[in-house]
Amino acid sequence: MNIKVSGYTKRAIIGGLISLAFIGLGTLMLGNLSGYEAKVLIKSSLTGLNTLCNTIVLASATILALMLTLLGVSSGTNSKLKNDHYMHIMQIAKLDTAIFIASLLFFLVFNLPVTESENIPSSYFDAIYYITIAVSAILSSALIVVVLMLYNTIINIIKIIGLGRTDHPLIKDSDDDKSDNENENSED
Repeated sequence: MNIKVSGYTKRAIIGGLISLAFIGLGTLMLGNLSGYEAKVLIKSSLTGLNTLCNTIVLASATILALMLTLLGVSSGTNSKLKNDHYMHIMQIAKLDTAIFIASLLFFLVFNLPVTESENIPSSYFDAIYYITIAVSAILSSALIVVVLMLYNTIINIIKIIGLGRTDHPLIKDSDDDKSDNENENSED
């Protein structure tokens, strides 16, 4: 399966990578931790991590629900939109669903009483701490990518519907209609 990545999506991914680098830089500024320090930091940050995962779950679920409205607006427009527009919406929905699932799973994992366990050696806590920071950074950055992708989609819809642009790259012209008909006939 070949996934086509648009320029809008590439810019959104770059925005997510920049935010990931920014979060990673903050983590590096903490320096090396001992097992005991990491255990204390994990204990103090677990409520924040749970809140973050809960917030991402709620945000991604809300985004999915609101995307139904976006589809209604897209299909109700007088302008014929190219398949690229709908493929972009589908990419957003897939990524948002993956973030929803991952956030929910990590919400459950972060609720495990790891710091209370006597069976985990203290030397493991620094790795556990960095893993929790990495997970929260990746989930946050992924949500930023979704929001930037959604922003680009909304801007395109505003330009096409609200501002009435007829020369937008996502609007089908008569040549696109002919090629769509030819593709439909060749698939039969």
